[in-house]
Amino acid sequence: MTTIWPLLKIALAFIAILTGIRFKLGIGTSILLGSLLLALLFGVQPLEWATIAAIGIYHEKVLLLGGIVLLILYFSDILERSGQGRRMMNHISGLLHWPRPRLVFFPALIGLLPMPGGAIFSAPMLKEIAAPFSISPQRFVQLNYWFRHVWELCWPLYPGIILAAFIADIALFRLLMFTWPSLVLTILLGWLFFLRPGVLPLTDHAPVAEVSEKRSLAPLLRESLPLLIAVFGSLGLEGLIALLSPEIPMEWGFIIALSAAVTCLVLQNRLPGRMLVTVIKSPHALRMLFLVAAIFAFKAVLEQGGIVDALAGSVSTPTALFWISVFLPFIVGMISGLTVAFVGGVLPLIMGLAANLHIEQTTGYVVLVLFSGFIGVLASPLHICLILTCEYFHARLDEVLKSLALPCGIMLLFAVAYARLIMEFW
Repeated sequence: MTTIWPLLKIALAFIAILTGIRFKLGIGTSILLGSLLLALLFGVQPLEWATIAAIGIYHEKVLLLGGIVLLILYFSDILERSGQGRRMMNHISGLLHWPRPRLVFFPALIGLLPMPGGAIFSAPMLKEIAAPFSISPQRFVQLNYWFRHVWELCWPLYPGIILAAFIADIALFRLLMFTWPSLVLTILLGWLFFLRPGVLPLTDHAPVAEVSEKRSLAPLLRESLPLLIAVFGSLGLEGLIALLSPEIPMEWGFIIALSAAVTCLVLQNRLPGRMLVTVIKSPHALRMLFLVAAIFAFKAVLEQGGIVDALAGSVSTPTALFWISVFLPFIVGMISGLTVAFVGGVLPLIMGLAANLHIEQTTGYVVLVLFSGFIGVLASPLHICLILTCEYFHARLDEVLKSLALPCGIMLLFAVAYARLIMEFW
């Protein structure tokens, strides 16, 4: 019982966090209160907890991460408000002549923009493109929801993957080198279960909107320029700083590139000052900043409050840590429906336990946590994208969840095998 008791305390703290999220206290508030409960359960006094949390938040890397998240949110908001995101998508869709890629094109393209509930943004576009065909509400939801999330673990603008790289102290570019198979796997499973001719017959291709034979790439490049600056500028500058000036935090590369991308958006659209003020004062942006602060306060409490040391007796082997890395993020992801919840809540714990076990190569555990948690999020009945899409297409949530079970199960088996492979050879 001595070794189980610390695990029970951790479980109680996670239950408190998930309960807070369930009753809409906010993710940041729930995680912060969960860290306080955790501290109290392990004998840390409230004043000491506050000191540990403040030191954990007031750190250069945390402040830089806050700036990156803020700029990404501003970027996505301006793309939507200015209409440039829609124009960019219209230009790209005009280049697609085949009906099946057109059906999933808008969900996948909207997925490049890390906006909350983004699936509801692509749902009307999918409905319009699919108008000539007879498609069931459940199939609409499957296509819109699944292909909206194919980028989640490998697109460098998603706060979840950026946060994971910061917590694990891994260069984002290196982490993406290990997570890119998620894109191939999700597209393949989406095709097999939801899009291939055997499961989605499309009887008439002729009514698909006509596409001109000659379409200039110049307008597309112009509309896509801010996104290209954001993505390739961020990754390029990160690598350049690491190569030429390792003493400078690589996060400055992201901040410079994202600032340039936002500036490009503002200039291209000649945005009025009123719109910029509205974007800057966005409540969602402020909530995300608070969430980042709460996550790193939680991480600091885990590291400095003696909690990982207390857990050492419960998780004493790499094998035990491996299976915790499978099930804990999956459960948190499924119950919360949020990527940042399992990244911020579980990954610091896994990293602390790995350090306690003197495991130097932690990339496999990080990848396993990301895959398992993401699969839990995909299968979650609380995922806002899934709820909104079901409501929009008038589909039954329980039927959609049943159809997601098998592809998610296959992904989980792949995650276990893939993580083992990474641990063995890297």
